[in-house]
Amino acid sequence: MGKRLLLIVLVVLSGCKGHTQEKENKKKTEKETTFKVNKTDAEWRAELTDMEYQVLRKAATERAFSSDLLDNKQKGTYVCAGCGTPLFKSEHKFDSGTGWPSFDREIKGNVAYDVDYKIGVARSEEHCAVCGGHLGHVFDDGPRNTTGKRHCINGAALDFIPYGN
Repeated sequence: MGKRLLLIVLVVLSGCKGHTQEKENKKKTEKETTFKVNKTDAEWRAELTDMEYQVLRKAATERAFSSDLLDNKQKGTYVCAGCGTPLFKSEHKFDSGTGWPSFDREIKGNVAYDVDYKIGVARSEEHCAVCGGHLGHVFDDGPRNTTGKRHCINGAALDFIPYGN
């Protein structure tokens, strides 16, 4: 009898949804609509390739070593594939050996951060501050002689504009 009562109490308590959770969910929803560029899902699907859509709008990760931008050595600016916002400069790109374009710093104000727990641990997620598109994650294992940061970015989230264009 005691075990059943304990089980019932645990089930009831674990199923309770307090007002705090509702407020947090409301904040998340409000946050999603505060970007300068807002489009419907249908508009995003029509404008982006399938891979761009999956990465930028669904926070997918492209296969390692699959991006044409990984070995790009040209000088220029990496912009958001969703809205064209400048995100990273070529002079801050480095070969991390991970299989994704990596940068030691972002263009200040154009990249926003959040925390995701998709793999069971907290990671610092990066997204475009203008359209909210998922870019990748930032880690503390970048070049020590600069920022120490490694912005590990999906190439599908980026377009490249060479300097002079």
